[in-house]
Amino acid sequence: MNKEKTSSGDIIDLDVLRRIFQFVKPYKFRFYSLVALTILVAFLAPALPFLVQKAIDGYILAGDYQGLVYMTIALVSLLVVQGVVQYLHTFLSGWLGQHVIKDIRIKLYQHLLNLRLKYFDNTPIGRLVTRNVSDIETLSDIFSQGVAAIIGDFLQIIVILSVMLYIDWELTLVSLSTLPLLILSTYVFKEKIKVAFNDVRNAVSNLNSFVQEHITGMSIVQIFGSEKLESDRFKEINEEHKQAHLKSVMYYSIYYPVAEVIQATGIGLLVWYGARGVLNDDVTIGILIAFIMYINMFFRPIRQIADRFNTLQLGIVSSSRILKILDSNEHIPNNGTHAPDHINGEVVFNNVWFAYNERDYVLKDINFDVKPGETLALVGATGAGKSSVINLLNRFYDIKRGDILIDGVEIKEYDLNILRHHIGVVLQDVFLFSDTIEKNITLGNPDISREKVIEAAELVGARKFIERLPGGFDYNVMERGATLSVGQRQLISFVRAMVYNPKIIVLDEATSSVDTETEELIQEAVAKLMKGRTSIVIAHRLSTIQSADQIIVLDHGEIKEKGTHQELLDLKGYYAQLHQMQYKEVV
Repeated sequence: MNKEKTSSGDIIDLDVLRRIFQFVKPYKFRFYSLVALTILVAFLAPALPFLVQKAIDGYILAGDYQGLVYMTIALVSLLVVQGVVQYLHTFLSGWLGQHVIKDIRIKLYQHLLNLRLKYFDNTPIGRLVTRNVSDIETLSDIFSQGVAAIIGDFLQIIVILSVMLYIDWELTLVSLSTLPLLILSTYVFKEKIKVAFNDVRNAVSNLNSFVQEHITGMSIVQIFGSEKLESDRFKEINEEHKQAHLKSVMYYSIYYPVAEVIQATGIGLLVWYGARGVLNDDVTIGILIAFIMYINMFFRPIRQIADRFNTLQLGIVSSSRILKILDSNEHIPNNGTHAPDHINGEVVFNNVWFAYNERDYVLKDINFDVKPGETLALVGATGAGKSSVINLLNRFYDIKRGDILIDGVEIKEYDLNILRHHIGVVLQDVFLFSDTIEKNITLGNPDISREKVIEAAELVGARKFIERLPGGFDYNVMERGATLSVGQRQLISFVRAMVYNPKIIVLDEATSSVDTETEELIQEAVAKLMKGRTSIVIAHRLSTIQSADQIIVLDHGEIKEKGTHQELLDLKGYYAQLHQMQYKEVV
């Protein structure tokens, strides 16, 4: 398994931050409201100690009961206003974050839907799941605990410091004499926790990739008795995950007590120096008490700011990962405008060359022409290039050289959705989603009615077994169709192809994994499905393709033989040898 290693970097990536904030544009009014509330919170914070000072010096020590009542009302009113403003600030930042990440998640998923299969061949699925779930969730912290919170903290520090200097600059300098120590410890903590958090994100991504991959391949693990080996590998990855978290816990457990001691030292120096001022009548008791409140309010955002910077940085790391996927050009360009309602189904491969990478060609100078309604069969050993022909016809991959035409039109000129709508594919490995049989047949297409599904199931011969299941067409097949047999899943895939009524049918080893009785059922359905349609069939069982209009024998990406079943037997070449071998097996 490829383990992910990424770095959070040394500074905040402003370019990434700018691009992420492009998603805020639809919510500009709420964003500006959040900025206004942030500023308001910063200016309301120092008002409480100021009123407390006035209440003590102006009314309590003076014995002015009536004035104290008014001041109490003012204090309570201020607390109510602060509570309301803080509520609106917290709610709005959370609301904005959730709406933005909803939009980003939709955009990311839509982008993933249009990536070419090559991208998924080279990228662990668990890593993509992490991007679409965990990384986007982390990104929301940019709005709820990142930019707005950091701006608010800095504003609050500036406002409090200004008020303190205005009231008594000497007392301010004494009480903040420990500030350099706090700034130093905060910086060290920020750097350490940044690395720890980055390790945690990498560990989560690696853990997700491992679990997703091995749960999907659990049958292979159990067949080969690798449970102990895989358990040990999981323990190793899980241990890395635990250690990454414990490292961050250790840094927190050291930093916060150190910060509390530094703050307490500052308050101690303030009380010592302030008490002397009170005794000398240079400082009032109200000012001393207010300064103690100011110090608590001043040090709190400084302690939090390191955390917020790392939260922001983690959000930016997640953002850069997401933007890296969004910036990927690994998608099939859909620039075609040809979108016919009907095609005849002629398929032409003209000097086609194709490689999954830039060097190793898996198809070399492939030429064939399938007339409308004809059947082409592809034969060859594993790795000969048969499935690549199907992938190219559907534009899952694009060719390197040559032309592929349908009805005389290059497939790149077709609208991609229309092109694939006219091509029905039945694969050997049938994938079913965890949903009802009907939804797996229609793939959620509202234009396909229940009646059309039943009609197609009747034609294929699948209706009887479907209606015997609990709920019939509403039966949930569970993930990958685990509750159905191989033959049943194959029949459902035939119904799926039938309801879309394609003009071109591709059958990739469609009967190689079923029993004889089910194969006979499928062969009847195949005959009906292929009637009046252009068909391209891949099969190891040569008995299923003897009636094909044209058979092509592929070997290492090249066409070695071409002709009808009888013509190829008369050649006494590769096809004849393969036929003889299979005939002996049957005998």
